[in-house]
Amino acid sequence: MAPPALKSGSRLETLLVRGEFVVTAEIGPPKGTAGRAVREKAELLRTCTDAVNLTDNQTAVVRLSSIAAAVHVLQAGGEPIIQMTCRDRNRIGIQSDLLGAASLGIRNVLCLAGDHQSLGNHPEATGVYDLDTAGLISTIRRLRDEGCFLSGDPLTGDPPLFYIGAAANPLHEPPARLHRKIEAGADFFPTQAVYDLEALSRWFEAAREEGILERAPILVGVIPPRSPRMLENLSRVPGIVIPEGVRRRLQEASDFEAESLVFTAELIAAIRSLRGPRGVHIMAVAWEKIVPELVRTAGLLPRPQAETWSGATSRAGVN
Repeated sequence: MAPPALKSGSRLETLLVRGEFVVTAEIGPPKGTAGRAVREKAELLRTCTDAVNLTDNQTAVVRLSSIAAAVHVLQAGGEPIIQMTCRDRNRIGIQSDLLGAASLGIRNVLCLAGDHQSLGNHPEATGVYDLDTAGLISTIRRLRDEGCFLSGDPLTGDPPLFYIGAAANPLHEPPARLHRKIEAGADFFPTQAVYDLEALSRWFEAAREEGILERAPILVGVIPPRSPRMLENLSRVPGIVIPEGVRRRLQEASDFEAESLVFTAELIAAIRSLRGPRGVHIMAVAWEKIVPELVRTAGLLPRPQAETWSGATSRAGVN
């Protein structure tokens, strides 16, 4: 049987289409020009993950661009996923940046609204929000599949071949809401961090009944807490619920970091055992060094090889 045509030809897409349980991680670019710091983290994550997400000015704080950071990941031998937010660009800037990213070899993009600018280090900045998240997803799909800009003007030459991601929040939104993003063109969904396995299992059951799991793979978000203070801060994030038993286990541990590693590895293994999740997205905030050991302890090494099938094809008929 011939393998299905790929939309982007990325490693991430290849593994998900092949039915593998994938592991992705996250790097927050520095608040400066230190590309070496990104490359060092990418090298650390290269053999224990299948792709690395580069945040786009997270918490509305100015940082090295996700596209520039993605190039450093490529240079380190990793596979990047760039974030693209609606907050900072109008449709002209968005489409220009997407063309630039594709020309640099980037094949995965995660579409987000972006944290409101009032939360960051330039609260007086004007939020753009020319497109909402569904509009951003649709714009990328149109560039890829129809070979034209949002205006209807045709692209010159090859279209940008992206595997398109969008966010999901299992404990904050019903799975039915994902249909709109899928209709717009979303190919995969990483989620907000989850600690409540019972609630997650119920959400996936509802997603199965809604037909979501047949349409797009879902990667469950995991954040390993590094300190009691971080644990408390996470509990205040909308959409994150930390069960009392989890809170007590970590807070009463004699070595918080060691217990967090063991707990998070157990959490990942439990997520893998559920019906529905197609992978995990590990957000080790400023603690990337823990990821290799975390993945090993969770029994997810070695990572699978992914030789891309013979080229991605777009619906525009252009390779």
